[in-house]
Amino acid sequence: MRPYRFVVVSHGQAADPFWSVVKNGVDAAARDMRVTVEYQAPQTFDMVAMKQLIDAAVASRPDGLVVSIPDPDALGDSIRAAVAAGIPVISMNSGSDVAKELGVLNHVGQTEYEAGYGGGERMAAAGAKKAICVNQEVGNVALDLRCQGFTDAMAAAGASVSVLAVELADPVDAQQRITAALQGDPEVDSILTLGPTGAAPAIAALEAMGKMGEIKLATFDLSPEVLAAIRDGKMLFAIDQQQYLQGYVPIVLLTLYKENLNTLANPVIMTGPGFVTQENAAQVIDLAAAGTR
Repeated sequence: MRPYRFVVVSHGQAADPFWSVVKNGVDAAARDMRVTVEYQAPQTFDMVAMKQLIDAAVASRPDGLVVSIPDPDALGDSIRAAVAAGIPVISMNSGSDVAKELGVLNHVGQTEYEAGYGGGERMAAAGAKKAICVNQEVGNVALDLRCQGFTDAMAAAGASVSVLAVELADPVDAQQRITAALQGDPEVDSILTLGPTGAAPAIAALEAMGKMGEIKLATFDLSPEVLAAIRDGKMLFAIDQQQYLQGYVPIVLLTLYKENLNTLANPVIMTGPGFVTQENAAQVIDLAAAGTR
């Protein structure tokens, strides 16, 4: 066993279907690298609580720190404090645009605006003219960038997008908000959700309204329900950022940095975007069942 203790502080809970795969990557890397890793997250999307977790982690003097950066204004000072204390920091998932200026060694993830833009291009190519972007965490910079990229790509194709804010703590309410948005504007022909927990109420809304297949649907990220919907032709695609790698790679990088001062020249290590479609959904379903996709 190597004598290193790393702390991962993310804005996503390990029980969430997306973040559970991140944690699986963290745990696998901890085993493979023979290091100790603690995974921490606030109980909800709460930047004050996340800042406190980062500060507490820094105070405990770990050998390395991994953080997601959904709100650099709220978390930046805490991350800078970690760097100033001599703790090597790697960011993952969100924060690619600010990682370098905060002093982190590398960022592991995708650039959110470009991922959203790619989704918009695909949606427009499928014939979408008027879409809603369902945002479950307005104020999460990464999610806002996803919607912005999607909006810009759709606009370039002559289509329009409006952002719908929902609270996924109450899935029934989220479904009702999506239903109300569709009923309020019959011209809406497409929906992009920003994660599996956002896709679930969208699927439920479309099925309850009898609109599944009539209104185009796509999402960021994967879950068994999302993959089944793609396989069955109910959903066009999912934008895959390979979150298992976002958990796994930072632990490897920190271990190599501590042991051998290894660093990578490219500050951003891209894990996405990739696209899961009906053509490859069946293969990914088998991998998702193992908790790695």
